[in-house]
Amino acid sequence: MALSTLTWVSMLVSLLLLPGVAAAVLVRSLRTEERKLALLREQDDVDSYSPRALSDLREWIRANPDDPYAPIARRRYNECVRSLRAIDEPHYDWSDEQIARLELVDE
Repeated sequence: MALSTLTWVSMLVSLLLLPGVAAAVLVRSLRTEERKLALLREQDDVDSYSPRALSDLREWIRANPDDPYAPIARRRYNECVRSLRAIDEPHYDWSDEQIARLELVDE
């Protein structure tokens, strides 16, 4: 059974586009990691969570206080809050107001 022209065109377009998209994503990811590494070298610390991720972690901690992973989550949450208060330039898009509103959770 022969393949239709549309199938061949689709396969050809996929072969041309996929490596380009993958390369672009890889370059973006490497640049982000380079920036994070530069901040780590300059400040000896870097924020480990984005605002949304830290908010999600705090909600998870509130919702699951008896989970076996809760102590680890609380420790990591507090480490990030302390880092944000100590560093001059966060990696993620944190405003000074957001950082000021953060509170440590009881460990």
